[in-house]
Amino acid sequence: MTKMIKTLLSMMLLLLLLATAVHAEAGLTVTCTDGVGQTVLDPAKLVEARSAAWAAYSEAQKNDETLLRETEAHAMTFGDATMRYTLQVIGEKPENGYPLYIAMHGGGSDETPDLNDSQWAMMGAYYSDELTCGVYVAVRGVRDTWDCHFNPESYPLYDRLIRYMILTQDVDPNRVYLEGFSAGGDGVWGITPRMPDRFAAANMSSGHPNGIRLINLYRMPIQLQAGEFDTAFDRHTVTAEYGLKLDELQAQYGGFEHRTLIHYDCGHNYADYGREPIPVMADVRAWLENGSREHVDVDCFPPDYMDAFTRDPLPKDVMWDLSTRADSRETDTFYYLKAPYSTCQGLIRAGYDPEENRVTIETQDVTGEFSILLNEQMVDFTQPVLLTLNGREMTVSPVPVQEILDETTADRGDPCCQFEAMITVRPE
Repeated sequence: MTKMIKTLLSMMLLLLLLATAVHAEAGLTVTCTDGVGQTVLDPAKLVEARSAAWAAYSEAQKNDETLLRETEAHAMTFGDATMRYTLQVIGEKPENGYPLYIAMHGGGSDETPDLNDSQWAMMGAYYSDELTCGVYVAVRGVRDTWDCHFNPESYPLYDRLIRYMILTQDVDPNRVYLEGFSAGGDGVWGITPRMPDRFAAANMSSGHPNGIRLINLYRMPIQLQAGEFDTAFDRHTVTAEYGLKLDELQAQYGGFEHRTLIHYDCGHNYADYGREPIPVMADVRAWLENGSREHVDVDCFPPDYMDAFTRDPLPKDVMWDLSTRADSRETDTFYYLKAPYSTCQGLIRAGYDPEENRVTIETQDVTGEFSILLNEQMVDFTQPVLLTLNGREMTVSPVPVQEILDETTADRGDPCCQFEAMITVRPE
């Protein structure tokens, strides 16, 4: 073997290492889809490929026996838990599909199902009477427990409910809203930080956060409501305190869109089900810290707050607290991030810049592997992608493949969350 050939082989080996982006200094190994043994997609035809993948998935799902049976019965089962729901379709369908309002009843723990059944029946019309357009779904808690709306089985059932509504009721996947009162408010607290990428916005009324961490709400707006005298479990002061926590996170990071309403001269109940303005504290911090009861009249109707927001399924910047997840879900994704449930601690902040063809990832105390999913709206696959990982720069060339497209289409059942390539980061 000549010296020249040896030199060429050495250079090829070096290029291969660069392609897999082994970064010893960072203690991390970076790999990306390379197309080997896979069906490589034409970068010029990715929009058509995504549309075809969605059409094939939709057609198969609409003929799926489980979907047909569960949508007819308005009841879905996961494990030994069943979630029942009522459904109303209101008004004419907008161009992009109906908004979906998922409403959760009060009640919670009881020796018999009677309390939750009656609360569920009331929620069937609680927020819908004032709606002029939308699909309104009132869900029944899966068990008669205090956490009836966020038992472990609840999370995959919400994923399935949203998927069914997209497929069968022409719901706009970027206008899915969650609202709940009392035990339903507990549910909003439990659900939204664990799967915020499913929702455009949420409303929490008279619930308790039970120590939930808030970082994952970075890109999901939320309205918080509680009565001034709702002293059970300190719901009144805890709601205000969590509103102030969101204030602090917003000041530090941006994002964290929210509104906190403490209802003047009210206990656990107040008229959040209508559009008539009602009095709330003018300054939540002043009420909490100094007892100020100065108040103003505000429209508190949850859909009026939530309707102002449309989900961005591909936000340029996301933050993921890996300790706040629901590992019973059948997906392990978060916006365009993906991690096995064994990766269960630390913080990932990730983003992309289409103009620079750059992906940026910052991690803090993450000990397991994770991936960033990519599509043609995020990067140009015909050019090298600049990757900045914890301040260190490298170049990678992820290849779009049919297998990733099919997997991500089926994973979320969401036409706005389809991807064709993936970069994976692993500890060495």
